[in-house]
Amino acid sequence: MSSATVKIAGAPISWGVCEVPGWGHQMSPERVLQEMAELGLGATEFGPLGFLPVEPAERAEVLAAHGMEAVGGFFPIVMHQADYDPLPIILKELESYAAAGAKTLVLSADTGLDGYDTKRPELDEAGWNVFFTNLNRIQVAAAAQGVKAVLHPHVGTMVETKADVMAVLEGSNIDFCLDTGHMIIGGTDPVEFAAKYAKRVAHSHLKDVNLAIANRVQSGEITYYQGILEGMYVPLGTGDVDVRSIVRNLIQSGFDGWFVLEQDNVINGEPEAGQGPFAEAKQSVDFIRSVAKELEEE
Repeated sequence: MSSATVKIAGAPISWGVCEVPGWGHQMSPERVLQEMAELGLGATEFGPLGFLPVEPAERAEVLAAHGMEAVGGFFPIVMHQADYDPLPIILKELESYAAAGAKTLVLSADTGLDGYDTKRPELDEAGWNVFFTNLNRIQVAAAAQGVKAVLHPHVGTMVETKADVMAVLEGSNIDFCLDTGHMIIGGTDPVEFAAKYAKRVAHSHLKDVNLAIANRVQSGEITYYQGILEGMYVPLGTGDVDVRSIVRNLIQSGFDGWFVLEQDNVINGEPEAGQGPFAEAKQSVDFIRSVAKELEEE
């Protein structure tokens, strides 16, 4: 993979667009997609429900108007409750994937509670069995429509800690979305994961992290949201995560998925042109391309 062909996509959360109520100022789809295109990103994740049109044909039309390809998107869904069937909602979402040509369904194991700072339930053996059964059903349903389902370990969800990640590695065959920020906060070393389990990585969300702030989130001193407000996530290459090694390991392993700029962000108001999320994303895009170029020149 050359620096010219490395696949970099955007995610609306990097522009502060999030499904959590009260999550700061929400920028318009028009501006977010325009700025992604200006950065040379030819693709985007869908963002939270309602950011793009719900109707499949309309969603595809909006993306095409901005010259954007659809990657797929982050999709929180409850999968551990025996009295809840996630499949009907998944099948509805997959209609949009078919219309827009999206190929990656990024599953998040929703707790069923509001937000990411509420104490989560603990799964017993029966709960894990329900979870794995639903995970498999969703994989099969997605694959039938040409979509790859991946699992995203995430703070405040049912798959958060290193023990959770290992349970999924051993108890299922689903591939992962390697999210460098959420993994490190949950106790999984993303550099080690990218080196050891590269063949189980089919998608990536790249974040760089100020670990001093992340450690305060991990210890419960401050909430996840407070951590973001205090600057927990920083442009790629400027924080404490060895993102360079992760990108190198994935490229060298034959990874042909997307490197998605997905750094949870909160903004307080509409930024000036070229400022705010755009300026931070540009630093990150330049960093990924520089790492790919390093590999070309070795």
